[in-house]
Amino acid sequence: MIIDCHGHYTTVPKQIETWRKNQTEALKDPANPPFNGPLDITDDQIRESLEGAQLKFQRERGTDVTIFSPRASVMRPDIGTPTTSLHWSERCNDMIHRVCKLYPENFVGVCQLPQSPGVGLENCIQELKRCVTEYGFIGCNLNPDPSGGHWNSPALSDKYWYPFYEAMVELDVPAMVHVSGSCLPSFHTTGTYYINADTTAFMQFLTSDLFKDFPTLRFIIPHGGGAAPYHWGRYRGLAQDMKRPPLEESLLKNVFFDTCVYHQPGIELLLKVVPIDNILFGSEMVGAVRGIDPRTGHFYDDTKKYLDAQPLSEADRYKLYEGNARKVYPRISKKLRAAKG
Repeated sequence: MIIDCHGHYTTVPKQIETWRKNQTEALKDPANPPFNGPLDITDDQIRESLEGAQLKFQRERGTDVTIFSPRASVMRPDIGTPTTSLHWSERCNDMIHRVCKLYPENFVGVCQLPQSPGVGLENCIQELKRCVTEYGFIGCNLNPDPSGGHWNSPALSDKYWYPFYEAMVELDVPAMVHVSGSCLPSFHTTGTYYINADTTAFMQFLTSDLFKDFPTLRFIIPHGGGAAPYHWGRYRGLAQDMKRPPLEESLLKNVFFDTCVYHQPGIELLLKVVPIDNILFGSEMVGAVRGIDPRTGHFYDDTKKYLDAQPLSEADRYKLYEGNARKVYPRISKKLRAAKG
């Protein structure tokens, strides 16, 4: 089986975009109550949104199941109030649940969190528990910068996050570290902000004792780990200079990377630098880069082609495509068994 650990519902029916527009328009007048109107989308409209996109590519590229979450760039916890974020997250997560019910063998859910700058995490804890216990979701996307680029939240190692981490441990679910859209013109969302956030999260973990406090906590740093694999020597050296333990001891039992790297040399570097036990197959299709590479004639985000070209043992290939995902997302095995009846 081939499990893609990184997929977003980027092809949602237009009604959900209209719903979000109505919600944000209502924010312009403080006298308006929070918008939380109905969202009328049929099952057939959901099928239509997927059959020509994610499902088509699954079949063409030979993948089996995608760990699926709401579209990351429009989570936008920086917009509105905590109530705004809660209602928006509930709507987005409900849509993922409907997708997973319609296609239980193709998609397994991961939730968006109702984060909001400068507030506590109570809503996030409740939404995580709702999605895991009621919908059978197997993880979440955790935004390290709900401000949308201003970076005024505590580091991921700060005790501010500990109540949420306790919930993750209790439920035995991981979090993918994933920012949303940038509100700063100088930070391109997918080309700059995402990669910066991935790298920032890695450094925050490196400089902390978080995993001493939570030895079973698990994070996936997407997009190949940002700059971390390319600068692995820098991070090893920084850890050494700061009298921190080696990366293998301090991070690699808890921190994992996906393969959303869109060229062959990048994949080769990732596999050469990061231990195979810490890499999960991911493509993020249909996502940040949707075109065809004129040098290869293949889609940039068809990351399976890059991995298939590597001289890997069968044991390592199994880890990349399936085994590591089952380890990091332990709830997925039960979901997949239930899907097959």
